[in-house]
Amino acid sequence: MNELRSTIVRLLSNMASAKEIQQYLKRFSQLDATRFAVVKVGGAILREELDALVSSLAFLQQVGLTPIVVHGAGPQLDEEMAAAGIEKQVRDGLRVTTPEALAVVRRVFQQENLRLVEALHSAGVRATSITSGVFEADYLGRRRYGLVGKVTSVHTHGIEAAIRAQSIPVIASLGETRGGQILNVNADWAANELVKALQPYKIIFLTSTGGLLDGEGRVIDSINLSTDYEPLLRQPWLHSGMRVKIEQIHDLLMALPPSSSVSITRPDQLAKELFTHRGSGTLVRRGERIRRVQDGWGRLDLERLRRLIESGFGRRLAPGYFETTRPWRVYVSEHYRAALILTLENGIPHLDKFAVMEDAQGEGLGRAAWQVMRAQTPRLFWRSRRDNGINDFYFAEADGCIKGERWNVFWYGLERFEDVRFAVEHCRARPATLKG
Repeated sequence: MNELRSTIVRLLSNMASAKEIQQYLKRFSQLDATRFAVVKVGGAILREELDALVSSLAFLQQVGLTPIVVHGAGPQLDEEMAAAGIEKQVRDGLRVTTPEALAVVRRVFQQENLRLVEALHSAGVRATSITSGVFEADYLGRRRYGLVGKVTSVHTHGIEAAIRAQSIPVIASLGETRGGQILNVNADWAANELVKALQPYKIIFLTSTGGLLDGEGRVIDSINLSTDYEPLLRQPWLHSGMRVKIEQIHDLLMALPPSSSVSITRPDQLAKELFTHRGSGTLVRRGERIRRVQDGWGRLDLERLRRLIESGFGRRLAPGYFETTRPWRVYVSEHYRAALILTLENGIPHLDKFAVMEDAQGEGLGRAAWQVMRAQTPRLFWRSRRDNGINDFYFAEADGCIKGERWNVFWYGLERFEDVRFAVEHCRARPATLKG
């Protein structure tokens, strides 16, 4: 397994540093096996991107991780219903399911479930088909929706047995009443109830769009619900299905531990989303509120702040740092997992430290803290070592950069040449405050 992991790390190294990849592998491997990830797969992915899905799931199994897959089959159902001469009826976004329609639903779900399991087996991946026995359900409203169910309880024995055998459970979103009546359950609802029962570290929605899109059709890379949710709901472009999706994800994450997150990405980008800080797609977290502390260390827990800085940089903070550094503003997350320390130099804000706790790196928390800081800081300069792993982020955020042998100096909002020159000279002369 160690030799295989080394091979995987080398293969992934073109999109991230080996340190990043090893960090995620270590983090995931320390979890209880049933708590790694639930992956929700839409019917369109099964139909159009099956090979990419199989490849990504095979990769996860090769590095010793066993995701739990829940799938839908919407487009396939539309085709089969039409072929059977059954008119599609939708109420409140749900497919009205008559007894005749349920026969098609059951057949299509079993067919799509086995198609994915057989494709995984053909690729040498251990997988287990589960088409019943997981979702106990009751009628959502028999007169209005027919044989449509809402999940009342989740039974995980079959899932756990598959995971103990290191086999990927592939689950169809069919429910049954206590009396054994099969019910059609919305696949997103089924996935959400499974997530609440298992409380996994990662929840992954695979879509053809590769993430949630903003008003210009671009993928939103991260959403910190603690700071972004209310402003996001006020955006005029967030409506219909996307608004519902955000609200569902918000309600889901609020019912889970703070460490849980939702990733929305494409099947062929799954490894990049899971194993790199930059990710690929949209990462949604509960996040943490960001505090701003002004003029001094007095209202901060300096020991927690020290541990955060040393964890984030992997080096020791120089003795006397807090005594010799006078902060202008400090932005810190409520649980001391991300912080930005700003000083004022010649009247210009200077970023002295930007640290994210090692176990929080890649969560989007650092970006959320940066965005809060930037919204309140119209100009700023800072430096970064040439080999710093987040320099790509700094280049994207900066108006300009001057590279040096040891330090890159970045800035934004500095319009006068004299201010840029001061920033560069100050950064080059400023003593290092991290050891090792």
